[in-house]
Amino acid sequence: MLEKFPYLLPIFMKKALLVLFFALFFYAKSNAQTNEKVLIENTIQLYFDGWMTGDTSKVGKAMHSTCHLKVYRDNVFRDVNRTQYLSGFKPHPKEEGTFGRIKSIDVTGNIASAKCELETPKAVFTDYFNLIKIQDFWYIVDKISTRMDK
Repeated sequence: MLEKFPYLLPIFMKKALLVLFFALFFYAKSNAQTNEKVLIENTIQLYFDGWMTGDTSKVGKAMHSTCHLKVYRDNVFRDVNRTQYLSGFKPHPKEEGTFGRIKSIDVTGNIASAKCELETPKAVFTDYFNLIKIQDFWYIVDKISTRMDK
């Protein structure tokens, strides 16, 4: 068809290049967000590993120094800073039947939120993390949590 209408070739080429440009742009954007989600998953997994074994170095590395944890339980609201939170951990072997899972991650630029669950034989903890990326590392900057006994 283009042989019969050679004047259409520049128009066709422009449209093809435009489609290719947008396809590459959206692929790159999607791929970048996927890479960020992997980095966030790494931070959360570090938190899970530390939480499940009482390893404060792992939990502490995942959390920014200004992190606060908030929970409402037994009609009492608690706001715990990072130092107070870490002081409650004692090293122990991972209990059988204990695991963590990431339910969802939402990323916008250098901030993100994640819904996670930590399950033990006795309870399921649901945590909502707010994270921020600082110098190529994602940190948990605050957490709200609830516990559902089994």
